[in-house]
Amino acid sequence: MPAPNTPEDSARAHAEQAERKRNLRSLELQRERILSERTSNPHRRSALEYALADIEEKLAELGWSVHL
Repeated sequence: MPAPNTPEDSARAHAEQAERKRNLRSLELQRERILSERTSNPHRRSALEYALADIEEKLAELGWSVHL
């Protein structure tokens, strides 16, 4: 990414980076909540698996990788 040319470009880049970090953190928290859920209901489990796949897809689009 080239260096910002004006203070407005710098502020915009900073705001975009902050928004990306907020989105990542929100998705990480959603992922953690889903992973912590326990259920014996097959329909609920299926819904959680679908939600987890969706969240992990969004995280991958943001360049996130699994942190073990």
